[in-house]
Amino acid sequence: MRLDQIIDQTRYPVTSSEFTVQCKETLDKTGALTLTEFLLPETINAIQIDGKNNQHLAYYTQSAHNVYLSPPDQNFPAEHPRNREVISSKGCITTDQVPADSILNTLYHSTEFREFLCEVLGIASLHEYADPLSSINLHYASEGQELGWHFDNSSFAITLLVQAPQRGGEFEYVKDLRDADSGDMNYDKVATVLDGKTAPQTLSLTAGTLSLFRGRNSMHRVTPVQGSTTRMLVVLAYNTEPGVSLSESARMTFYGRLG
Repeated sequence: MRLDQIIDQTRYPVTSSEFTVQCKETLDKTGALTLTEFLLPETINAIQIDGKNNQHLAYYTQSAHNVYLSPPDQNFPAEHPRNREVISSKGCITTDQVPADSILNTLYHSTEFREFLCEVLGIASLHEYADPLSSINLHYASEGQELGWHFDNSSFAITLLVQAPQRGGEFEYVKDLRDADSGDMNYDKVATVLDGKTAPQTLSLTAGTLSLFRGRNSMHRVTPVQGSTTRMLVVLAYNTEPGVSLSESARMTFYGRLG
């Protein structure tokens, strides 16, 4: 299958340097890039069908964590923004559960698509995970499930919304809330977000939307899903170096197995 049979290259000419520069400018300025209807309608439909057929394979987790995704710091009380807990819950199927001849695998391994991502992200190359679970993940969020406020450990995230819920399931974020590289965790401002005193920005996501998001310093969440329609989101995970695996502890936490 060719790339132009998967994505709308008329609307989004990913091999055009002019288009790529525009995307990079948007991402650099706002920290987020959303390409609505990036996937063709027939592509969305096919991935939705595969997702529904394979949902029984999903590993479901519900966990309490702080926004820094780190163990508690005993130098702070439990109610401090450093340690305050939020809830995340979802189901997930992993790379080895995605058929090798699937649309998602074709897109993930497409040279043209990777070159587009590299140019927009400003990096030299992208590589799949060395472990068999972490490169392509399909996440399911049914009624009441959510992702609590957090910062990402990685510098970028690449996602495709496959199916939007009836209500809720909105992606909210507050840009550049901390500076992880300098060690500035900005506890006071984090507290205002957790307390609902700082209004977040919301990304408008519909089925077929490609999103690139810099979440290392921008705090974000997915609000609880409402209604009977499951939110389905694909995470396309890459590394800037070859041979990298997700840690064993992370694999056990997210997937319930190592391989």
